[in-house]
Amino acid sequence: MRPSFWAIPTPERAPLWRLPHADADDRAACRAAIRTGSRSFFAASALLPGRVRRPAYGLYAFCRLSDDAVDGVAPGARGAAVARLAARLSRAYEGRPADAPADRALADLVVAHAIPRALPMALIEGLAWDAEGRRYATLSDLTAYAARVAASVGATMTLIMGARDPAVLARACDLGVAMQFTNIARDVGEDARAGRLYLPLDWLREAGIDPDAFLADPRPSPALAGVVARLLSVADDLYIRAEAGLSGLPRGCRPAIRAARLIYAEIGRELERQGLDPVSTRARVEGRRKATLLARAAFTPAWTDPAHRDAPPLAEVTFLVAAVTAQPVATGPAWWDVPGRMAWVLDLVETLREREAFAGPGLACGETARIGP
Repeated sequence: MRPSFWAIPTPERAPLWRLPHADADDRAACRAAIRTGSRSFFAASALLPGRVRRPAYGLYAFCRLSDDAVDGVAPGARGAAVARLAARLSRAYEGRPADAPADRALADLVVAHAIPRALPMALIEGLAWDAEGRRYATLSDLTAYAARVAASVGATMTLIMGARDPAVLARACDLGVAMQFTNIARDVGEDARAGRLYLPLDWLREAGIDPDAFLADPRPSPALAGVVARLLSVADDLYIRAEAGLSGLPRGCRPAIRAARLIYAEIGRELERQGLDPVSTRARVEGRRKATLLARAAFTPAWTDPAHRDAPPLAEVTFLVAAVTAQPVATGPAWWDVPGRMAWVLDLVETLREREAFAGPGLACGETARIGP
């Protein structure tokens, strides 16, 4: 049985996805969170169908809220902040979310898409690791962290898109881990100046880098460039595996996910062009290049490599896939569900409007849209 995004949750408030023009302020707030928080995700999301894009904005808004709630307090107060987040998550699952747009959106989408609690709880656990300043001795340890803060989000997005196949979920987790590794490689300097170090400690020591000395005085070096290149290489292998899972997604969702994959992989290429120096500069993909990658994503057909598609999930993400397979789901709407069909039409209209607004008049005339970095 496939899950239904038309399922009706227990809260008395009408769900956001059921009435596309209700709770406009909440939807605008969630959209603003992703637009200001991640221009790469926002650019890729323009290719999503509206029925998927709106809950995706809600998911991102809750992730952004969670990250800010932990990062935005003094180090000694972060443990309490994580506990408050867990309490807010419980309220969302009980159908009585906190009075905030992100919480209300989360309460809706976890019911609509049968999201097991283990997925957002994994994110909060990863944030707890951040709060305690955890470092990662090996690549496997770092992958376990990426599974929580990124693969959990990738798995949730897959459910929002309507896919629950374990093989597709495994590839979505590959993509999440790859993106997180790219983020880590790009932000080495920024993280070090904030007292954080995510690169595998055994890799650093093999390269002759003392982790504590680097944190005390972060500087670029050929040795550091080698470690960064090594992490990007692992990410690239995972991007290739993730590509094989696109054919398992609904056709209308594939371009957006491919766009996210292309844009994030391009961050690694930019880092290479800058000499693999993540300390002095922060690699970013400029607007014109993003526009090119968006066009490529929109017009490239999905391909399936059975060797990659059917590869088992990374050991560190198996708990996420298992949580989904154990979650019961509801059936889809009947053909005579008139309100549902009307909402679908309204959703299509809003999708077209949002894409036109995103592209701007220049794109309609055949020009290249400029997307913010």
